[in-house]
Amino acid sequence: MAANREGQEENKDRYFKLVHGNQTLLQSEKLYEYILETSVYPREPQCLKEIRELTYKHPLSVMMTSPDEAQFFSMLLKLINAKNTMEIGVFTGYSLLATALAIPDDGKILALDITKEHYEKGLPIIQKAGVAHKIDFREGPALPLLDQLIQDEKYHGTFDFVFVDADKDNYVNYHKRLIELVKVGGVIGYDNTLWGGSVVAPPDADLDEHFLYLRDFVQELNKALAVDPRIEICQISIADGVTLCRRIG
Repeated sequence: MAANREGQEENKDRYFKLVHGNQTLLQSEKLYEYILETSVYPREPQCLKEIRELTYKHPLSVMMTSPDEAQFFSMLLKLINAKNTMEIGVFTGYSLLATALAIPDDGKILALDITKEHYEKGLPIIQKAGVAHKIDFREGPALPLLDQLIQDEKYHGTFDFVFVDADKDNYVNYHKRLIELVKVGGVIGYDNTLWGGSVVAPPDADLDEHFLYLRDFVQELNKALAVDPRIEICQISIADGVTLCRRIG
């Protein structure tokens, strides 16, 4: 029995660490460090490095987008020639700054977050980078703000790219609204869609109660995206899992 309990604790720690520790599903920390040291950090602009190191000191640093994920989105934005974007869940602004650096000088980012407190910590670095003029920050719950956009038809189908890294229990609600706001051919990216690998854990897995609660909503989103005829999807095992949705109709 003792061995079984130890196994359960080890399993619990592994799932929790994957999401709230290394920000990656890779089983090898050394391999992840290799990726960062070889192809991410050498290409990371100084301003991004500054905001990353600032955020690492924050008690909620696990909420930051991983550096390899930010690099991936930066290239994706350039590949699709994104100009008008949205980010739901800003935190200190690491991924927001990566986006601002990737889009043209006249590009725009509508940045939504429940609070401006964390964003203000990274804002001086964003301002120093010379890209703050691209950002329209809106403080408050995202759903009412999205509903306001939907009420004005001029916003329908206007966003090239949307990145969602916010409250997982509202992901499906976000999708219902964002599909009207992103243009045909535009992309929505949902973060944490593998939720530390726990999406395949048994229902009775010995995991943190809140962690399991949110896992159910992540699974709900994954099922909804899989059958949504309005999008093409690609689930990528970078960081904690990212699902890209390309609107096709």
